[in-house]
Amino acid sequence: MNVNKILYKPVGMVVGVLGGLLASAVFNKVWGKVAGTDEAPDPTDKKATWGQVLLAATIQGAIFGVVKAAVDRGGAVGYRKVTGEWPDD
Repeated sequence: MNVNKILYKPVGMVVGVLGGLLASAVFNKVWGKVAGTDEAPDPTDKKATWGQVLLAATIQGAIFGVVKAAVDRGGAVGYRKVTGEWPDD
């Protein structure tokens, strides 16, 4: 295994956790604006409609995907700036 990958692993894990927290906060804000409620419906909530559940899942998936990609990319760029090496090289 490449030394850069080994050194980047703990950095990537911390960045990933922070990204998850950020994505969750962004989703909660967006969902609050879209639905006017604090929490998205749980898929097994019998009071929630199919539309509510699928809309929440769509928005959540899009936000988490974009935030994960941005955070992962930013972490790799930051690692390169500090070490001079790209994590996958």
